[in-house]
Amino acid sequence: MTDTPALGEVARNGLWSNNPALVQLLGLCPLLAVSSTVVNALGLALATLLVLLGSNLAVSLIRHQVTPTVRLPAFVMIIAAFVTCAELLMAAYTFELYRILGIFIPLIVTNCAILGRAEAFASRQPLLPSATDGLMTGLGFGAVLVLLGALRELFGQGTLFTGMDLLLGPAAAGWGITVFPDLDFLFLVLPPGAFFATGLLIALKNVIDDRLERRRRAREPDTPRESRRVRVTGTIR
Repeated sequence: MTDTPALGEVARNGLWSNNPALVQLLGLCPLLAVSSTVVNALGLALATLLVLLGSNLAVSLIRHQVTPTVRLPAFVMIIAAFVTCAELLMAAYTFELYRILGIFIPLIVTNCAILGRAEAFASRQPLLPSATDGLMTGLGFGAVLVLLGALRELFGQGTLFTGMDLLLGPAAAGWGITVFPDLDFLFLVLPPGAFFATGLLIALKNVIDDRLERRRRAREPDTPRESRRVRVTGTIR
């Protein structure tokens, strides 16, 4: 029986310390393929969040009833059921965006980040920590998706929030902003640009973590020399 972690620690791990995209490097296929614009990234982020939250809740509820021999197949079936729900919802309410995202919605079933959280966390923890883990991991993955989409859209096409009406309806049709007119940097729009931008985000996170660690060490009081001194008793022969 594993100890139940604090909810604050679970949230911090999902959002930052153990972010699936920047630390675990899971789910990179949809991350790199879909994040050409903000609206595409946001659509996939919401679908992934729904599947993560639902699958973690379901796995936590049945964790005592599923035997180890059928555990992984049962988890995959649960994830597939929630992916089907997300796919049907998108097809019903955001059909044009659903067509743009294409195969990457059904491929959420194979996202290692979702199955990994079900196996490593939800199958061992009660309902509330599992729900928190699913929510925060989904938000962490979605934040990277949206940030990557914003970077690629801004510096690749010179715009932001174009096509938001595909996700949010006609009310969001005028949300598009042209920041750099006549900009067409094809490198960032294509998959190599996605790899490059993702590497920059990972490097930025590592720099931030390094600075936070240095500040934490600087705030710690110096340990007195007497407490650091090692005293050896006895004689070595």
